[in-house]
Amino acid sequence: MLDAATQWVTQATPPAFWIAFLAAMALAVAAFVYAFIFLQRVRAIEDTPTARIRSAAQGYGELSGMAQLMDGAPIVAPLTGKTCAWYRYKVEKMGDKHTHVVDSGSSDELFLLVGTTGRCVIDPEGATVITRHKEVWFDYSYPSRKRGGHSGLLGQILGRVGSRYRYTEERLRASEPLYAIGMFKSVGGGAESFNTEEEVRALLRAWKSDKARLLKDFDANGDGEIDLQEWEVVRKAAHQQVRKEQSQRSVASPTHVMSKPVHGKRPYLLSALSEEELVKRFRLSAAGSLMAFLLLGSAAVWMAAVRFPL
Repeated sequence: MLDAATQWVTQATPPAFWIAFLAAMALAVAAFVYAFIFLQRVRAIEDTPTARIRSAAQGYGELSGMAQLMDGAPIVAPLTGKTCAWYRYKVEKMGDKHTHVVDSGSSDELFLLVGTTGRCVIDPEGATVITRHKEVWFDYSYPSRKRGGHSGLLGQILGRVGSRYRYTEERLRASEPLYAIGMFKSVGGGAESFNTEEEVRALLRAWKSDKARLLKDFDANGDGEIDLQEWEVVRKAAHQQVRKEQSQRSVASPTHVMSKPVHGKRPYLLSALSEEELVKRFRLSAAGSLMAFLLLGSAAVWMAAVRFPL
């Protein structure tokens, strides 16, 4: 086998050789980058303590609890029609030599992580989501007529004997464990900082847009205009209303939100796997990527040494 590879490297046309060499180099670099990414995730998980939602510090943090739907319309996975907290799907058209994606997408709707001390709204946009539930099936038509039919061993057999489309759907179910690490912040309630003057200006703009109502409430002399004296009364009323609303908001419970970090390269992960399972998976992935880097890099160096001996 080594003799055959050596013969190919020495006798291959220049375009064929350079394509193979550059492909090996590119894959080696990609493997090294992925190894770094996986190790970065491991470090972020291990260095970030799990916090309680009610007392979590503002900023990059780690939470664990149960995934739950928010009030309102449910989140429905498009291929199977099953209700879930989050989904990702892909439809591929299978040809004799090539397979290409004809449809794909993922959920960007908000859902909840419910812990022992509170609830946190999860914004999945930009997150790496790891699920436990994945369905793959094959069908002869698009859209699929079966919604999850022909999965498992039968689906694999049919996929090899003529089915034209492969359907893949991953789901994060409601009421299953959820681990999250990302940017945590609290909005509203005691966590809100008020800009009274800006809110007063916004309220005055709203009042001025309804001139008839403004005259009815503040035109004391009935001349159809708001004079300077009356305008001072308007400003005082707006300030009092803003302060009253701020006081009401300050005693309300804050809303906790987790989203993708805006700055830096720290990972944003949502996972149905536990923290321990994630660390184990990412360590194995990093080790595999490093092994691929060494093998592919060595192959590229060997190809160059055989093709251009000193």
